Amino acid sequence: MNENLEVINQIYKDSDASISSLNALLNDLKEKDNKIKETVHNILKGYERYLKEVEKILKKENVVPEKMKMIPKMMAKMGVDKEVKKDNSDASIAGMLIQGIQMGELDIEKKLKQYEKALDHKTVKLAKEFREFQEKNIEQLKKHL
Repeated sequence: MNENLEVINQIYKDSDASISSLNALLNDLKEKDNKIKETVHNILKGYERYLKEVEKILKKENVVPEKMKMIPKMMAKMGVDKEVKKDNSDASIAGMLIQGIQMGELDIEKKLKQYEKALDHKTVKLAKEFREFQEKNIEQLKKHL
């Protein structure tokens, strides 16, 4: 897989993992009165938009995206469930989500630095937009701390 597709696939993996975790979180919060639910739902919509965008690019290039494996997906869901049961305050949830988003932000930053000379303009633009999306999510979540 070339460098451009590797960066795009990283966006796919981060989006896929985030969607799975955010859906699990929203399910856990369904019967609760948390104010953070709207923020979480908006973040989810953004990740879904990026997932669809990179799926199109990968499909056009005949690349099968690397989906999150079942065991890590189950572990992430169990981790979300455990954290929400332990403390379902908006501040606790925001902190947990900020940590997860920061990990994804670091992943994309590493790929950008690793391949900076080999990437085409469109891939760099998409990756930077994705990183900015993550930064905005963190800022929105900080309001709940």
